[in-house]
Amino acid sequence: MSASSPALRDALGRPLRDLRISVTDRCNLRCTYCMPAEVFGPDYAFLPREALLSFEEITRLARLFVSLGVQKLRLTGGEPLLRRDLPQLVEQLSRIGGVHDIAMTTNGLLLPRLAGDLKAAGLQRVTVSLDALDPEVFGRMNGLGVQPDKVLAGIEAALTAGLGVKINTVVQRGVNDHALAEVWQALRSKAVVRFIEFMDVGNHNGWDMSQVVPSREVIARLSGDGEALRPLEARYPGEVASRYGDDAGHELGVISSVTAPFCGDCSRARLSAVGQLYTCLFASEGHDLRAPLRAGASDEDLLDLLGGVWQGRRDRYSEERGEITAATQKKVQKIEMSHIGG
Repeated sequence: MSASSPALRDALGRPLRDLRISVTDRCNLRCTYCMPAEVFGPDYAFLPREALLSFEEITRLARLFVSLGVQKLRLTGGEPLLRRDLPQLVEQLSRIGGVHDIAMTTNGLLLPRLAGDLKAAGLQRVTVSLDALDPEVFGRMNGLGVQPDKVLAGIEAALTAGLGVKINTVVQRGVNDHALAEVWQALRSKAVVRFIEFMDVGNHNGWDMSQVVPSREVIARLSGDGEALRPLEARYPGEVASRYGDDAGHELGVISSVTAPFCGDCSRARLSAVGQLYTCLFASEGHDLRAPLRAGASDEDLLDLLGGVWQGRRDRYSEERGEITAATQKKVQKIEMSHIGG
């Protein structure tokens, strides 16, 4: 397979368009649905620095992915802003021809210090996680008692720097579902606000279907608060969020991975911080790219490897979730979200 090949399609006909790149497994929060403190405590063994892909290795792989059809790059973690000199990586990625969009998912805590440099380096957008505006609720969900004003300062820094901003709120019944209207009403004039169904990513977040608030219920609740929310058309094939707008032109999104899976349109590959390639957020194993990289593999060798992995892809976990028994789920060790990126 050569760099001039047309965009790849997997075994189910889905194209390769998006690459999510995890740059670290470390985070400065301990959100209960991702890195609960009782598991990721002071003695937890995070990846050593030498195990991480270098910026040059990441850029080389990204360039190869782009030659196979990838148009969008997203930096993730862990918390990506903990990776030293991250603007340098953004600048390297921005020089790859054919990249239409470079974005990042972050908790926002370090944006006041880094937003300007990231924008100057070529970052276009950030998605900031903020699960509640109530200090007690947010402090409990992030596991460390960090207050929402710290994240709000990061959002303001991103806006001031000229970055596009979206806000992601993970919704858990009995935890923060009572306060969704507050998030929407307070932040809709600043950014696109998206509500995400609580997902069974990884092995330690205590997921239970009873805690999932279906997106249709979220929309019904917000509409019931005197809002007039109307559906908006998808902007491109495979868009994960269903979009709604209010009368003032503000945009709300819902991501319904549990109750309305979008596996059939999924065009995302995920590269971990140590060079494992995953073809699904709920994967239990990946494909090692670091070993051939460091063993001197040629671009042609790597293209053949990447192409073979994608063309053999059949993942549709979210569509099959209802068919998987509880006993089977316990036996399957999924990759933690802090390793694979959200």
